[in-house]
Amino acid sequence: MTSAIFGTRIIAAPMAGGTSTPRFVESVHLAGGLGFLAAGYKTAAAMESDMREVRSAGAGFGMNVFVPDRSQLDPPADVRRQLEDYRRSLEPDARRYGVTLPGLRLDDDDAWQDKIDALLADPVEFVSFTFGLPEPAEVQALKRAGSTLIATVTSVAEALLAVERGADILAVQHGSAGGHSGAFLARAGTTDSPGPATTAELLTAVRTAVGVPLVAAGGIMDSAGLDAVLAAGATAAQLGTAFLRSDESGARQLHKDALASRDFSETQMTRAFTGRQARALVNAFVRDHGDAPEGYPAIHHLTAPIRAAAAAAGDPERLNLWAGTGCRQAAARPVPEIMAGLLAGSSRS
Repeated sequence: MTSAIFGTRIIAAPMAGGTSTPRFVESVHLAGGLGFLAAGYKTAAAMESDMREVRSAGAGFGMNVFVPDRSQLDPPADVRRQLEDYRRSLEPDARRYGVTLPGLRLDDDDAWQDKIDALLADPVEFVSFTFGLPEPAEVQALKRAGSTLIATVTSVAEALLAVERGADILAVQHGSAGGHSGAFLARAGTTDSPGPATTAELLTAVRTAVGVPLVAAGGIMDSAGLDAVLAAGATAAQLGTAFLRSDESGARQLHKDALASRDFSETQMTRAFTGRQARALVNAFVRDHGDAPEGYPAIHHLTAPIRAAAAAAGDPERLNLWAGTGCRQAAARPVPEIMAGLLAGSSRS
């Protein structure tokens, strides 16, 4: 049965940094799925511009917002020293490209209040949150505005907190997912340490603990993966890596090519690029900076000029190549063909 909530079983994950463009989200809508715009790293004005563009195309969509970690914006002295040490460790990478590293930046809350205000002034049907939970007053205000709220969780403990806070739906993210882990409780799904072996297993554990609808995220690349999470109780599946190489994806071509390259044979959770655990293809930067401390978004800003220079030089070895464990199955095809392949092979059409 198709989802009564979303009208589809397939959601295209919000992929910040330029991948989830309005064109991409529109193409997902036209192919029968639901796309999410990503507000992360953007100004509120840029977020609103994306919303207007998708609306003008008549497409349904959701908006994802990063929740700031206030402790990271005012870290204690020992953490600041770790961040300064990490900055010094990046100097050889900066010299490689002839770029200058910025000073330590600890004031970036990703324009949180401006984005919440914009979403209250111009509500969208679905608002999802990553890296934490909004405050109770914000939850109630967004609901009064007419938005359905989705919290990203990586464990039963996070799921319980999210439901208590007022989340209508949970996006249950397994460690196999590409890009940033949405974990917001200590040691919850932030490493490659043992845990539920599959997304379906994590989903089952969360389903026994809460009664809200669940969206499954992580390692879902084909109809068999889709069927597995739907059988485990998911209302829909959220896919990111499966769409990365699509024609409509806004990902860099360098990133798309790396997903299919024999030069990158594995993925790994790493803090090297942003200071938050994220699953990426293992390249030289990941290997060189395996001891990166926790420190988001400070480290994101420190590595930004290196990443930009690597991209300009066509060097994938120092670029953040986000990828889930199933990345070898990602197809370089138009979104409608990817969607059709997922649905055609599903036993739950």
